[in-house]
Amino acid sequence: MITVILDQLRRRRGRALALAAGILVAATSFTLLTATVSTSQAATVGTVRDNARSAYDILVRPPDSQTDVERRSALVAPNFLSGTFGGITTEQYNRVRGMAGVDVAAPVANIGYLMVASTVTVDVSRFLDGHASRQILRISPTLTSGLGSYRTSDEYVYLTRSPLTSGSESDGLFESDTLEAGDADKNTEGYRINGKYDVCFYFNQDKTGGQQFGLNLPLKPNIIAEDLSDRSPFDPDLSSRMNCQSGRDKATIDIPVSYPVLLSAIDPVAEDRLVGLGSTIASGRMLSEQDKPREVSGAESIHGQRDIYIPALLSDNPLTTGTLDATVERLDVGDPAELPSKLGNPAAHSFVQSLRGTPVGTTRVDLSQGYRRALNVDSFDTGVYWTVGPVTYRPTPNGDLAAQPQPPQKPGLWITNSNKQPFGNVPEENHQGVQYREVTSHTSTDCIGLGTCDGVDSGRLPNPFVRLVGRYDTGQLPGFSPLSETPLETYQPPQVTGADSATRAKLYDKPLLPDRNLGGYISPPPTMLTTMDSITALTESRRVPSLQDKAPLSAIRIRVAGVTGVDTASRARVNAVAGKIRATYPLLQVDVTVGSSPALRTVVLADSAQVTERWVAKGVALRILRAVDTKSAVLFVLVLVVCALFLGQAALASVRSRRTEIGTLRCLGWSGGEVLRLVLGELVVIGLAAGAAGAVLAYVLGGALGQPDAGAKSLLVLPVALLLATAAGLIPAWLATRLGPMEAVRPPVTAARRARPVRSVAGLAALNLLRVRGRTLLGAAGLALGVAAFTVLLALTLAFRGEVAGSLLGSAVVAQARGADYLSVALSLVLGAAGAVDVLVISQRERAADLAVLRATGWTNRELAKLTLYEGIGLALLGGLSGAVAGLAGVLALGRGVLHGHLFTVTGAALLATLAATALVVAALAVPIRGLSRISAADLAAAD
Repeated sequence: MITVILDQLRRRRGRALALAAGILVAATSFTLLTATVSTSQAATVGTVRDNARSAYDILVRPPDSQTDVERRSALVAPNFLSGTFGGITTEQYNRVRGMAGVDVAAPVANIGYLMVASTVTVDVSRFLDGHASRQILRISPTLTSGLGSYRTSDEYVYLTRSPLTSGSESDGLFESDTLEAGDADKNTEGYRINGKYDVCFYFNQDKTGGQQFGLNLPLKPNIIAEDLSDRSPFDPDLSSRMNCQSGRDKATIDIPVSYPVLLSAIDPVAEDRLVGLGSTIASGRMLSEQDKPREVSGAESIHGQRDIYIPALLSDNPLTTGTLDATVERLDVGDPAELPSKLGNPAAHSFVQSLRGTPVGTTRVDLSQGYRRALNVDSFDTGVYWTVGPVTYRPTPNGDLAAQPQPPQKPGLWITNSNKQPFGNVPEENHQGVQYREVTSHTSTDCIGLGTCDGVDSGRLPNPFVRLVGRYDTGQLPGFSPLSETPLETYQPPQVTGADSATRAKLYDKPLLPDRNLGGYISPPPTMLTTMDSITALTESRRVPSLQDKAPLSAIRIRVAGVTGVDTASRARVNAVAGKIRATYPLLQVDVTVGSSPALRTVVLADSAQVTERWVAKGVALRILRAVDTKSAVLFVLVLVVCALFLGQAALASVRSRRTEIGTLRCLGWSGGEVLRLVLGELVVIGLAAGAAGAVLAYVLGGALGQPDAGAKSLLVLPVALLLATAAGLIPAWLATRLGPMEAVRPPVTAARRARPVRSVAGLAALNLLRVRGRTLLGAAGLALGVAAFTVLLALTLAFRGEVAGSLLGSAVVAQARGADYLSVALSLVLGAAGAVDVLVISQRERAADLAVLRATGWTNRELAKLTLYEGIGLALLGGLSGAVAGLAGVLALGRGVLHGHLFTVTGAALLATLAATALVVAALAVPIRGLSRISAADLAAAD
């Protein structure tokens, strides 16, 4: 039998080589592709596991803190912490901290925003008139911050070459260092101190313009504050200042600015364990458990009274942004000699504002300059602080989110409690910018420095001062994977960028950062940190009690012990802790954040801007692992089926081409078993040869494609080739044994029932396809399988991406797995087309006599080529369209919304695959068509 097999292979070496080439391609492709899929799966799993862990595993928030958008989409909103002020009690925190399985429980208690006053210095020296003895410059700034521009108050600088001296009133109650000698005016000489005018007091301290008989208003410079109770805190004139300087060529203006600083309480030990806060200390020292509120005597206090101090850390980095662009004007002051008397009386303010100016240039200053100057201050007042609410969203018709604007801030938010005076230097964004958050003011009691409170403040505490123990640099925080980081809002503002070209242009291609608008879309994260023991000193020093008195905590971030990623054991540990918290406190909002990843969402803002920000998608890692397991299994099965059926088709075509030979052997007495062993033996020998060659080819290709363990995986080609060849040949070999001796030698063409006239080459091609239905269905089946597999693979790939996309981790995984997906899809189509071409080539050999008759009756080479080409196109369209329908039906049968959102894409791709398969068949037929044209009619007839 071995001799016969080898002799048969030698005699029919062309067909043997063709079948060996098919086995070689199928086995090598299957081995490399499954290795690629396995490698892709391993890389995906590795990526997920490496990026599944962030700073914390569980986020606990107050009741009703989860928004409708978060609930519907399984998301956690960015900047959520900035809108949460209280809701969790310290007793709840202590119980959660003591639960089994909790490694670290780090609380955050947002207290409120303090306004830190400072100045930014603008050098205007280059705009001076070098010849003037006295002059005034007006600076008209415009603040640009985020998406808005805001006109701010005018500022002035007065420069005189005369010296400015110090002096005091005769009673010693008032002292000034901006006194200048000048010509006395009889209408203003009564306002002089020691014969000199205070050229800055009236413009800066008393803008009322009160004259001699306004007995209820200050007349001469004095320590009595100007009564501003009838003024709006949003009046820009309140912040207008004049800098009075003496010199010749150097002048600066200090523009007053204020910065919102969110004060939050933390547990220093837990915070250091959770994120490594202790490693970020830039100066001073870290907070400790021993840092508590401390009462000092008047002698020890820097304010000269009995005060309470709380410890705090302040961030070195300004978390609000803005730029001041200013137009500088040189004012027409008239006679310079009269300036001291005109500036040193109650009419100074109206005089300066009435002056006409000539623009002399522009200047710019970064608003962060003032924050860095404020870092030199060691003590801050807590007389009033503000809290803000969350942003409200509504869905848009296209699936995005729209931030809902809030009413404008009321001026009463910026009125101090004690004397009803407006708060100074309110940031312009608060009354000119769009509001997205509700702002609430919390004014303190009026018993500061007294130790105890009585009267209207009875039972409350005097408000404390903040004493800094150190400063920290958020840039030194240990990094977490950007693919899975959950919000570290204690230290970082959310990442927001422009979603369209217009918004990006407004932002100058920079991120949108927090401004100083308390009601703005992005609130600055905590900038000042104190201890948990300091909470009571702050919250109970407010005149009106709030939720913070009883439940001051805003969030608890929990790291679970023994968690290493998203493996089964780790997920069980996290779920166990989360379940205990939910069972103990059903009203608290508990989010499992391990395995989460930032998810980009588009948000439409009120000023027609569109921004993209990172929300947090929960459970992304687990969804990815489940999806990649399912997809990999389906890819493996489909590729195996495509390769096996391709070889089965090739083996069946090979057996059909040997019908006459098999019939002759049966007539000579060969049994069915002997025929079976002959066919299978030939396939085994071919499979071994193809497998050996494929192992070498797989090794070379694996190395070129960067496959790990290319040598070990290439060794799999030989057994795979042998297995596929044997499995593919079973059915054809069995069919060969079913043929009777006389049946096998008859041509495999079904006789026509009645003659039909054929009037075109295309008609003859269609008739030929109908005459040999078995052969036609055989060729079409392979192509149909390829297109169907292509359709199913594409649908699964899109469904996989839809399942895991939408987050940064999912996008990374999709990009990583894209090569294996495309390779699988392409292979299924190529193998199907190759099978169809194989059947068409066999068909030509079977119909040699028919082609010889056509050539003898005058058919040209071009007409014979068209006949073969039309048959190929018909066969390809039949198989492709059938495969497209079968593929779509198979995808629909899978259910689970695989085609959701992709129906037209997959349908169009299936039709394109049909056209591509047709093109492949036509291109592949070029070789046999060209060979056919070189054979004479006698040779074709002899072949039969």
